[in-house]
Amino acid sequence: MYPILCKVRFETLHLLLRERSLWIQIGISFVLNWIIAPLFMVALAWAFLPDRQDLREGLIFVGIARCIAMVLIWTDLAKGDGDYCAVLVAFNSILQIVLFAPFAVFYIKVVSHSTNAVTVKYEKVATSVAVFLGIPLGAAVVTRLTLRTILGESRYQRRFIRYIGPWSLIGLLYTIIVLFASQGAHVVNQITSVLRVCAPLIVYFLVMFSLTVLLCWKLGFGYRVSCTQSFTAASNNFELAIAVVVAVYGASSGQALASTVGPLIEVPVLVSLVYVLQWVKKRWDWKG
Repeated sequence: MYPILCKVRFETLHLLLRERSLWIQIGISFVLNWIIAPLFMVALAWAFLPDRQDLREGLIFVGIARCIAMVLIWTDLAKGDGDYCAVLVAFNSILQIVLFAPFAVFYIKVVSHSTNAVTVKYEKVATSVAVFLGIPLGAAVVTRLTLRTILGESRYQRRFIRYIGPWSLIGLLYTIIVLFASQGAHVVNQITSVLRVCAPLIVYFLVMFSLTVLLCWKLGFGYRVSCTQSFTAASNNFELAIAVVVAVYGASSGQALASTVGPLIEVPVLVSLVYVLQWVKKRWDWKG
């Protein structure tokens, strides 16, 4: 997460936040990301996996981990609003630190009535979030503000960001490879479980993305802002979900398996949606 967070223009956020229209967009994003999306993922988890508590819990952790990393890539590829995306990333980063732990306890223990022997404790989840999200976010803010002052904006983008940018994807791929390698036999033996996890994830991505696109179109928002809203609503922070699930349940757990399958589905689906949205833009003659 650190390399992508270094791209966020933290120094200009206070200027963007003066616009009333931006606060309206933030409000819509909050409803989509923190109310509708988690509830929809919980519903899908129960609908597709009523007999597998471990896989359900893994999906629920994915649902409450709102995207603050890859969404910058999807938005850039689809030619969305980069500045607005940066605001949402900063906004969701702060909310994630505050809300992830209570949401995890609420949806796992209260809504789903978990009977798992491993107890989901607020303190443990909060500590994991602080370590795996708080540290990268804080380091990114310090790095950007310091190096931009020393190098200047142009050299910061050309030298530092150009060098560090690819490491985000490398880190995600490394995490997935290590997790699958550590439980390779488990994955092979549970291939049916892997396929069962794929189904609700595909439905989640397609439905959340499509509904957000239609909502933004009906409300008369421009393409670039709508693009950012749609990818933010449909994306998830798998890096955080995987890290927290492994810390709480262990790398060989069913919860870890479910969360690890996530990026393997999200990446091809959202790459496809980038091209679909650009086709929609031309078909609808979507301006703005």
